[in-house]
Amino acid sequence: MVSVDTARNVVGILGNIISLFLFLSPLPTFIDIWKKKSVQQYSPTPYLATLVNCMVWVVYGLPMVRPNSLLVITINGTGTAIEFIYVILFILYSDKKKRFKVVMTLVIGVVFIAVMALLVLTLAHTTQRRSMIVGLLGSGFNLIMYAAPLAVMKLVITTKSVEFMPFSISFASFCNGAAWSSYAIIRFDPFIAIPNGLGCVLALAQLVLIGVFYKSTKMQIEARRAKGEVDLSEVVVNGNGNVNGNGNSKT
Repeated sequence: MVSVDTARNVVGILGNIISLFLFLSPLPTFIDIWKKKSVQQYSPTPYLATLVNCMVWVVYGLPMVRPNSLLVITINGTGTAIEFIYVILFILYSDKKKRFKVVMTLVIGVVFIAVMALLVLTLAHTTQRRSMIVGLLGSGFNLIMYAAPLAVMKLVITTKSVEFMPFSISFASFCNGAAWSSYAIIRFDPFIAIPNGLGCVLALAQLVLIGVFYKSTKMQIEARRAKGEVDLSEVVVNGNGNVNGNGNSKT
């Protein structure tokens, strides 16, 4: 019979793999940004939210905060590095006004995490208190990360187009939320279970929207191409409802 710890570790490793795919899924977007030397209509908000979220969970997984949480550190440390690269690309290829906002948000986020970690480690003297404080903050940032695509969901409903809500990211978000919810339920950790459970539901809503509007998206793109207009997103929607191409974004 498989022990609880073994089952939790297996699910945690699976969660690490899925999370890594989620962090890497915007690569086509940033290849497109790099080639065009412009961020175009893409928003930095999801990447900034994910960066801060990962940094909080790195602190949460520290042995002096939440013992036996190595898998939380490994994936969030990796996510911090990846998202930082994304944010740097946004800074390089944004206009002056947007660049200033991104830099200020990044600085505020890093300073906040540093101050939070310092205060928690010096003023809270038990791992139980430390994990509770950081866990509550982490849950809040986790919800912000998952809620970041809500704006584009509204845009999808308004325009009946899923050009800027790619299937790959939505599907990865759903799998990520499901995996980490399972990880937290095996040995109950409400700080991981609750935000990831809600994130799973939000990602499922995105998948439903993609299924509903993929045909109208294809028709809109084909209509623009027929008129000779330039398709900035270079998105192709195939017959299975998948959204592919260089225009994918987490906006």
